Amino acid sequence: MADSNSKEVTIQTIAKLANVSHTTVSRALNGSSSVKPETRRKIERIAKEAGYVPNFNARRLVTHRSYNIGVFFSNLNGGTSASFLSTTIETMERLLASSYTFSVGSIEKEHAADKLSKQNYDGILVMSQSVDDDEFISRARQQEIPTVVLNRFVDDQAIDNFAIDEKLGLRLATEYAIRMGHRQFALIEGMAKFASTQLRTAGFKEALKTHGIDPDEVIYKKGGDYRPAGGNVEMRQILSSGKVPTCVICENDDMAIGAINACSEFGYRVPEDISVIGFDDMPYSQYLTPELTTVRKPTEAMIQKGIKRLLEMIEEPNEQKAIRRIIDPEIIVRSSVKKLN
Repeated sequence: MADSNSKEVTIQTIAKLANVSHTTVSRALNGSSSVKPETRRKIERIAKEAGYVPNFNARRLVTHRSYNIGVFFSNLNGGTSASFLSTTIETMERLLASSYTFSVGSIEKEHAADKLSKQNYDGILVMSQSVDDDEFISRARQQEIPTVVLNRFVDDQAIDNFAIDEKLGLRLATEYAIRMGHRQFALIEGMAKFASTQLRTAGFKEALKTHGIDPDEVIYKKGGDYRPAGGNVEMRQILSSGKVPTCVICENDDMAIGAINACSEFGYRVPEDISVIGFDDMPYSQYLTPELTTVRKPTEAMIQKGIKRLLEMIEEPNEQKAIRRIIDPEIIVRSSVKKLN
């Protein structure tokens, strides 16, 4: 294999090593679907072994493209959990390292939409959490920037869109708790304006009604912000209320961490005295004490699908019908829920 320290490794170097044209190498490293999967994997392996480092500045000068993907969240200052952010960035780094740079931004940041242009971005991924993002999405499309919306299902059929069935997720969690004998619940909700909060709460209520439990008899805590501190504060209020449920469902894992911590502070054991369920199945969930029962939100799979589609739109622009997918979550049973007699 080539010695990357003695000579610069270029696309032509990789083409010679892989016995393919430099055009095929370029397409493969840019994620083009026109290259056979086995050929792309071979080229990526050779590029990695040879120590190939893409020269984005040279590419920009030759092609007049930015080779930059914009990744925009609804709000990085509130509501976007650190876990969700880190999973997104790690997946982007792994899938785009050889073909694009990427930058992370907040839609709520002043003038974010004003910076949208094809000179700044070859494509945009919107990790949408609120209908407030629709204006930003519309601006991106008006600029003719290839755009894929992830995380929130949008009504516009012309927008490429991949999202999780949030409503199904919390319905599955609630039904599991009911099967375990629980009928006294509290729900710690996320940020009110986020679509995920509204859908998860709807799934929770739907499951209760199906099993003859009055949703109005449940304790709802609406001050959660999808962060551990929010879960801690809301659980403290529940435990101080004098009406302690047998099961508390948190609308994400980060809030569940805070809730479990509050239980310990108040002398309640999980799950012996009170059961706790989360949502997301973040990597740390299986290492908590107790291991957290949660809903697995396939965030990585969603991002992978979104990136693949975005690269297709960038490399081979056409008038194909938008691709739209809803991805089902699943309940992950661990040890934070007690079975009642």
